[in-house]
Amino acid sequence: MIMELKYVRVKKTFGKKHLPTLSIATLMLMTFGNLGTSMAFSLQSANMGRIFQTLGADPTKLGFFFILPPLAGMVVQPLVGYFSDRTWIPKIGRRLPYLILGSIVAIVVMALLPNAGSFGFKASTALWFGAVAILFMDLSSNMSMQPFKMMISDMVNDSQKDMAWSWQTIWGNIGGVIANLFPYFFTAIGVANVAAQGELPSSVKWSFYLGAIILAISAAFTIWKVDEYEPSKYAEYHGLTETTEKTNVVEIIKNAPKVFWTLGFVQFFCWAGFQYLWTYGTGAVADNIWHTTDASSGAFQAAGNWFGVLSSIETIAAIIWGLVISRLSNKTRKPAYTLGLFLGAVGFFMLATTGSKTVSALSFILLGIAWVTMNAIPFTILTNALDGMHDGTYMGLFNTWICLPQIVASIMSFALYPLLGNQMPHMIMISAVLFIIGGLSVWFIKETSVEHGDSVR
Repeated sequence: MIMELKYVRVKKTFGKKHLPTLSIATLMLMTFGNLGTSMAFSLQSANMGRIFQTLGADPTKLGFFFILPPLAGMVVQPLVGYFSDRTWIPKIGRRLPYLILGSIVAIVVMALLPNAGSFGFKASTALWFGAVAILFMDLSSNMSMQPFKMMISDMVNDSQKDMAWSWQTIWGNIGGVIANLFPYFFTAIGVANVAAQGELPSSVKWSFYLGAIILAISAAFTIWKVDEYEPSKYAEYHGLTETTEKTNVVEIIKNAPKVFWTLGFVQFFCWAGFQYLWTYGTGAVADNIWHTTDASSGAFQAAGNWFGVLSSIETIAAIIWGLVISRLSNKTRKPAYTLGLFLGAVGFFMLATTGSKTVSALSFILLGIAWVTMNAIPFTILTNALDGMHDGTYMGLFNTWICLPQIVASIMSFALYPLLGNQMPHMIMISAVLFIIGGLSVWFIKETSVEHGDSVR
């Protein structure tokens, strides 16, 4: 039986219980499923170009396919948040039903997507099949990702949120780097890395199959081991009472805590900066270090391989720095936020200007620090300010500050790139400027804590 939940904040919070301190094992399991979800995203993003070019897509139009992920995120995550705020299924939970449904669909699509060219369709039909499969994968992956974020807001007290968000980001980084290594692993053990025209090689297919299996296992651990608070206990911990009053999304947005907007302002610059790294990073490395812009040359492909190594370095740095910032306090959180973004700006500047492989590796260490900073600290600040009534909706809407910058940056690049002389390193320099602005903007944020009923900083 599905129950529809609505809450209102109790004016007098006498007798309100604070959220309990959870065991390290519970925090780990609550965030562990993000490993599998991040694998799904990484396999998709790393292989989209390869998949669609194999199916016969015009390379000059590949950018249109890359708009699908942020668009799907902007639609799905707020909806999952809004409806899961109002859901309770006995013995399953509030957020977990959406994790179950999203994971099942993602697993099915991960089995179908790499076979888009193997069903005997003509090229145009196979391309459409691939596009629809990518869309469903985006929708389902976003649906399965959002519950992990919302359960931290629901169940973790303020003193443990830095640790919880850091571990969620760490698991995501581990999943991403492993997924990116799958094709190399399968090729190394003898799985074919070539296939008939219009089909993907078995190395890519098996990468998706293994990713689907790990997604199923990691999600199952969270579903099996994490017990969400039942409605009465949830209301008691958050100082709420049930109501029949209906509230629409417009009202929810109007009543958003101020940090929702100030954090979003900072996030906008961060995600726009990384969008340019993903788009122009390989070309910048090829231009600066290998001195080529010819994508068909052996030098350019060597630069592409080195960029993959750099991405792994970034991920390892993010994991290590994630452990460091898991112990932040109210006094150190904003300085650490600023430091992380400024180090990211230095990393972008180094990457845009260096002709050295060693310096480029150092730049990605700094970018790894920036990456985990912008994926962990903002969510701690946001969830501290949420009062439990519409947490899922706010968490979903906050994803707009991740997706919208990517879309805007992509559109702006059509004007910026020629304006900057069609030089990819110059676009990376734009990322450095964006991160400086983001770091300075951190100090417009005023942290608050509903749990403690006061202003933090």
